[in-house]
Amino acid sequence: MGLNKNQQVFLEVVKAGLWDRNNLDYNLDLNGVNWEKIYNLASEQSVVGLLAAGIDNLELNVPLELKLQIIGEALQIEQQNKAMNQFIAETVDKMRLAGIYTLLVKGQGIAQCYEKPLWRPSGDVDFLLDKENYRKAIDFLRPLSSDSKREENYSSHLGLSIDPWYVEVHGSLRTGLSARVDKVVDEVHEDTFKNHKVRAWNNGGGDVLLPSPDNDVLFVFTHFIKHFYKEGMNLRQVCDWCRLLWTYKDSLNHGLLESRIKKAGLIKEWKAFATLAVKLLGMPKDAMPFYDGRSKKDDVRAKILIKFILSGYSGNKVKDTYQIAKVFPWNTIRFAPAIFLNVNGLKIKERVFQR
Repeated sequence: MGLNKNQQVFLEVVKAGLWDRNNLDYNLDLNGVNWEKIYNLASEQSVVGLLAAGIDNLELNVPLELKLQIIGEALQIEQQNKAMNQFIAETVDKMRLAGIYTLLVKGQGIAQCYEKPLWRPSGDVDFLLDKENYRKAIDFLRPLSSDSKREENYSSHLGLSIDPWYVEVHGSLRTGLSARVDKVVDEVHEDTFKNHKVRAWNNGGGDVLLPSPDNDVLFVFTHFIKHFYKEGMNLRQVCDWCRLLWTYKDSLNHGLLESRIKKAGLIKEWKAFATLAVKLLGMPKDAMPFYDGRSKKDDVRAKILIKFILSGYSGNKVKDTYQIAKVFPWNTIRFAPAIFLNVNGLKIKERVFQR
């Protein structure tokens, strides 16, 4: 599939950390493997915790010094997550007392879907709010911040540095890719708050609210698709999506999800990444909605996607976009203004780019 030996072994070990090893087959030929390069890949893709878990599950004979380094980093991630979880618990409690209704999205909420939640590297703390509470949250959190970025009007978003954490306050989760995509995201956002579509994470004895599984799946998917087209993405984002789908496989409304993905015009992206997840990351196919194991086109797309992700984005926007266009030509054209221009504060006239 065009991957080198180290990349192939890397995927197999990550797969072993992502799922129950007893239910999977592994293709491990360790002759000539460079474990240092595999560790570097894990760092680049933000899956060192999964690498550590996979090495442990498969009982692999990794050079001792490097193995200790990987385990040590996983334990550092664990300590950082514990500290972040405490910060989230305290902050949500303070916001609740101040009359601010907030949800946590991405990050630590998704981490709870993993076999080892504390071994998923943490990123930012992301709060999602409705229009009224968004302004209240900014007024409440800004005095606690040592630094803040310029507020983004179109996406209703503000980043704040509340040492040692970076907190993002979201009044929406718009992607900026197109009006068509963002209309669906806005509808799911409204459904979440208007109809109280939430679930709870018991974090240290207190409940932290998260979007309902049906809504969270849409948020997580459109978020990493935004990164894929505009900024670059890593393998952890695909793993997050897989673990969320797996955790709620028995309760997801597939009809609702399909209608939303099609309405957003992202069904080809979903099916290609679904094939990547099942065939290259070991995602149980029965838990992956809309997966078609017979599609040769999706097989080809998945192989291109994984090579693209593992190779890293070049930083050359024209070159990267050309590579993406090989997989999804129509949407690359549709999203071109968002890819190449700063769309903050602008509403894309999407009809110009529709086929």
